[in-house]
Amino acid sequence: MGILNVTPDSFSDGGNFNSFEAAVAHGLAMIAEGADIIDIGGESTRPGAVRISEEEELARVIPVIKELSKHGAVISIDTMRSGVARAALSAGATYVNDVSGGLADPQMHQVVAELGTKYILMHWRGHSIDMNSKAIYSDVVEEVKAELMDQVGKAMAAGIEKEKIILDPGIGFAKESDHNWDLIHRITEIVNLGYPVLVGASRKRFLGGDSPLDREAATLKITEDLLDTGIWGVRVHSVAPHKEVIAGV
Repeated sequence: MGILNVTPDSFSDGGNFNSFEAAVAHGLAMIAEGADIIDIGGESTRPGAVRISEEEELARVIPVIKELSKHGAVISIDTMRSGVARAALSAGATYVNDVSGGLADPQMHQVVAELGTKYILMHWRGHSIDMNSKAIYSDVVEEVKAELMDQVGKAMAAGIEKEKIILDPGIGFAKESDHNWDLIHRITEIVNLGYPVLVGASRKRFLGGDSPLDREAATLKITEDLLDTGIWGVRVHSVAPHKEVIAGV
């Protein structure tokens, strides 16, 4: 899954693709590099980020989704808002990647069920502005599993089919560095819940380095280490190097 942030403030590449032309060009480049899914987001969820309006989020992502879908791209909409999810699916997206797992918008599960799309449900404890204060765990893996399954139960009660649900342990969201590493090292415990698992560790702060680009080598190492764990996918900024790792090049 290739990341396409149509934002001015995302932590790794905010502003790089914050125009229609730049976003479409980058999306096409990731497709050419072998991305299976392009994950398009219009709202930054970096630590401390302040939310934008739904209107602004729609204005950023819908034109890009429409254009990339013309080129046959498989598109995921990265949003916590059911209204954005609905509009994105009408524009050509086929996945909803909800980093809040349905907690940010009480209508999300119902809308996803109605539209019948695949749903990426992430572990989440609160919005970016204060999520770091909620990084308190006794056993992070056990608590993440329990909280994920609680949201899965709500999603299925709303009518989302089990076969449409993909889990994401939420690396970097309301988690300190040791929590992130525990989740990565014990990822098979998440896989054993019986759902496809997406891991999004790309260039995040816990990997070290002075800047996001300095963390690319560590991101590649994580992808390599996850190859035999049974996960469904990785969400990354740089597609080609990760495709090479997966192919064993």
